[in-house]
Amino acid sequence: MNERAEWWDLFLSASGRTARGPFLMVAGVLLGVAVLYDASLPDALHWLTGWLVYPALVFCGACVLSKRLHDRGRSGWWAALVLMSLIAVWPTPKHFLDFLFAGVLVWAIVELGVMPGEQGANRYGPNPLKPATAA
Repeated sequence: MNERAEWWDLFLSASGRTARGPFLMVAGVLLGVAVLYDASLPDALHWLTGWLVYPALVFCGACVLSKRLHDRGRSGWWAALVLMSLIAVWPTPKHFLDFLFAGVLVWAIVELGVMPGEQGANRYGPNPLKPATAA
């Protein structure tokens, strides 16, 4: 598989595993796009285009989160909790109970951004850092 196809697969497919480095780069890009989008458009245009931009960002985020969760040996469905928490506190927490969502985000940062993936193959695929050698 070529390099370009692997990057598109990272954004558009929730199956398989991804290592910590590519996950952090893609997560940074997605958050950067969201911040730039929020800061650059007037409210009226933001309301009209947000119906297209935000679902695309959430879909790509779910794919990337699922792949990283798979690398940690967890179900990709945990990505729904992480994304729901991020949406609840975006761009700043507003409610008293948002500290619960912030706690989920702290867990996600430690679990996905700090902890290494499972060694060897797991039920989601081979280790992305040590691909199986062809015999």
